Amino acid sequence: MKKIELEIVALSHSITQTHSYAVVLGEVNGLRRLPIVIGGFEAQAIAVALERMQPSRPLTHDLMKNFMNAFNVELQEIVINDLQEGIFYSKLVCFTEHDTVEIDSRTSDAIALAVRFACPIFTYEHILDSAGILMEDTSPKKKKGEAVGIEETGGTRDELSGLSLDELENLLNEVLENEDYIRAIAIRDEINKRK
Repeated sequence: MKKIELEIVALSHSITQTHSYAVVLGEVNGLRRLPIVIGGFEAQAIAVALERMQPSRPLTHDLMKNFMNAFNVELQEIVINDLQEGIFYSKLVCFTEHDTVEIDSRTSDAIALAVRFACPIFTYEHILDSAGILMEDTSPKKKKGEAVGIEETGGTRDELSGLSLDELENLLNEVLENEDYIRAIAIRDEINKRK
């Protein structure tokens, strides 16, 4: 089966629905999108890696990468290889000096590791046919490696726009202490917009 390369095009968080996150993968050089619902921890792990933030302590996926590096295991690619009853199944394709191994993984964990290892994400045609969404070609093409849209919906941007710069800085420190990196990204973006 021919593999189709995907890239992360968006990560969204809805404050109105607790623990409701989605990572949207887009077909490289194509118009199809594959939205995948993920947990809050995994969404945060992906956001931290995408934004190249340095948490005070390593997150689980950072620990996994450090462990793999310590034993000379490279993550070559991830493959979203199955879809059953709305659940995506993935595998990590890892290699060492002597062997290549495929390891089953939750798709959200696989994506969090793919971002850290800067390795490609693949799927198959039948998965895009069953769960993909065809987007209209109305916007300029996103170049590979271009920044990913991290969205926080549910009125948060409006709440942030009503705060002063000092209040935003204090709020940013508070959410970083609580390791809420997705919210920190939104606050940082609001601060940068004003500077």
